[in-house]
Amino acid sequence: MRTTMPTTVIAAALAAVILSPTHVSAAAPPTLRGCGPGELCLWGKAQFKGARHTYELSKIDIESCVALPEGGSAQALANRTGRPVTTYQSAECGETGEFNTYPGSGTWVPESPYRVRAFKVWER
Repeated sequence: MRTTMPTTVIAAALAAVILSPTHVSAAAPPTLRGCGPGELCLWGKAQFKGARHTYELSKIDIESCVALPEGGSAQALANRTGRPVTTYQSAECGETGEFNTYPGSGTWVPESPYRVRAFKVWER
């Protein structure tokens, strides 16, 4: 027996896949307050919720490991530094745990695949 799905059901299913929490977007950023140009913003919870830590490019040592405050971690981030940023599962920027590098052209990550505990900002 053949069944057909209404177009609205198919569109909703596609939207759920495209807008899934693990989707990383460099295009249309979400409307977020307080994360301006030249900043790296990290949120304690997925979907840009919870406590936010903001780091200005002018106050970050390039290519140095920056650990989040002790016991802190992040689940979402916005990279508006204009430079690539690598986030680390390890608070010491160890590459034995998980890590990813995000472009600095306005990358919005609503849900990191791991708890971010440190980061490095790189030269272009």
